[in-house]
Amino acid sequence: MVTLEIKDLHVSIGEKEILKGINLKTGPGEIHAIMGPNGSGKSTLAYTLLGHPKYHVTKGEILLDGESILKLKADQRAKKGLFLGFQYPTEVSGVGFSHFLRTSYNALSKALQGEDREVFITVREFQKYLKGNLKQVGLPDEFLSRYLNEGFSGGEKKRSEVLQMAVLRPKISILDEPDSGLDIDAVQSVAKAISEISTKDTTIIIITHYARILRFLKKLDFVHVIGNGKVLKEGDASLADELEKKGYEWILADQS
Repeated sequence: MVTLEIKDLHVSIGEKEILKGINLKTGPGEIHAIMGPNGSGKSTLAYTLLGHPKYHVTKGEILLDGESILKLKADQRAKKGLFLGFQYPTEVSGVGFSHFLRTSYNALSKALQGEDREVFITVREFQKYLKGNLKQVGLPDEFLSRYLNEGFSGGEKKRSEVLQMAVLRPKISILDEPDSGLDIDAVQSVAKAISEISTKDTTIIIITHYARILRFLKKLDFVHVIGNGKVLKEGDASLADELEKKGYEWILADQS
């Protein structure tokens, strides 16, 4: 069980302030959506949570179970149970996808000792575990013999990110626009995969412009609308539908 709390978070890139006082809190088992127009600060928030050195926190706090993670580097935050699914996953030639997943899983499991996580010693043990997760996200077994993201279609790359989330079992998963560049069938597949691996022990945060992927989820607990670097409005799943009909201008206008 874990909570993520963001308090009055201000973030700058160089001299430009992007986030101007973000407040947000999640609980275990919840699915949150962060929506907003281009340039509103959604991706900045995602990268800041994982400790990207380009983004500088000038004020505020990020708390994981009440403890600040601001001084932790990206790999240390990952070992605490944070995961980021990239909007544009990088192709890594020569790195086998299966090997990458096994190495990542075992490293995270060793970091989270005592939390009911098995460390797979042999390749055979891990392959058995891995194939069960492949079925959940709708990918074939042959997928594991390929290099990481190399030659993957847009939909495969996004499901690859969801597969990583399923295998690694992070406490907090942040998915940065898992629907971008996908046709409606691929969006539905990705949403189904996210729903399949959602559990009471994992919090999922989905960053998106559009409500279409959210409609395919089995559940959606909270919607947060970011604009001009702040959370402007919050609500349940019905807020996402309202945004789909009205756009963002009516919320931005209320803040001007």
